[in-house]
Amino acid sequence: MRILVAEDLYLLRDGMVHLIEAYGHEVVATAATGPETLRALLAFRPDVAVVDVRMPPTQSDEGLQAALAARREVRGLPVLILSQHVEQLYARELLADGAGGVGYLLKESVFDGEQFIDALERVAAGGTAMDPAVIGALLTSGTSHRRLERLTEREYEVLGLMAEGLSNQAIAGRLFLSDSAISKYTTSMFGKLGLTDDDNVNRRVQAVLAYLDHS
Repeated sequence: MRILVAEDLYLLRDGMVHLIEAYGHEVVATAATGPETLRALLAFRPDVAVVDVRMPPTQSDEGLQAALAARREVRGLPVLILSQHVEQLYARELLADGAGGVGYLLKESVFDGEQFIDALERVAAGGTAMDPAVIGALLTSGTSHRRLERLTEREYEVLGLMAEGLSNQAIAGRLFLSDSAISKYTTSMFGKLGLTDDDNVNRRVQAVLAYLDHS
C-alpha cells in the first residue's frame, strides 16, 4: 500500500513510518500541519492516509478538516483518523458522505503493529475501522434508525462488531459461532436494512453507516 502519515509529533510520526515500512508498505509522504496534510493528500492520493485530528497551526481539528476537504475533492479517499479522545462530531463528519473507506481509532487503543496495519488495510479496501469507544459514544448520543429496530438482538450484535471492522470469520470467533451462522445473520441483516447491493464490501459499509447514523 501507498500510505501518507500526517502527525505533528515527530517521534510518533517517525515511529509510524518505521512500523508501516517494516510491514512492507510504502510511505509516500508525511505531513506535520493541516495545510501540509491537505496538499499531500491531493498531490499523492495515497491508498490510505493516517491523519491525526489535532494539528498545527491551532491544534484544533486541522487534520480532520484536511481529510474531509480531500474526500470532497476525491470521493472515497481512504482515511484513518487517530485521536486522543472520542469526538462524536468529528466521527459523524467523517462518516457523513457515506463513501466508506474511513476509520476512527483512539491512539491508546492501538495495542500492536499488526492491529494497526490491519485497520489500515481494512480502510484502504473501502471498509471501516471504528474504535469501540467511538461507536459507544455515537450510539448513546441519539436515537436509532427505524430500520435498525427490525434487527434481532443477535443481528444487532453482529452489526456492532462489523462496525469495528471485523470480518465474518473474526465475528464468528468473537461470538463463538460458526462462519455459516454469521453469514446467515449478515444476509438477514442486509435484507432488513434494505441493502441489495451485490458488492458485499459496499453493503457492509452501508450497514455500518446505518448503524452509526444518529443525525
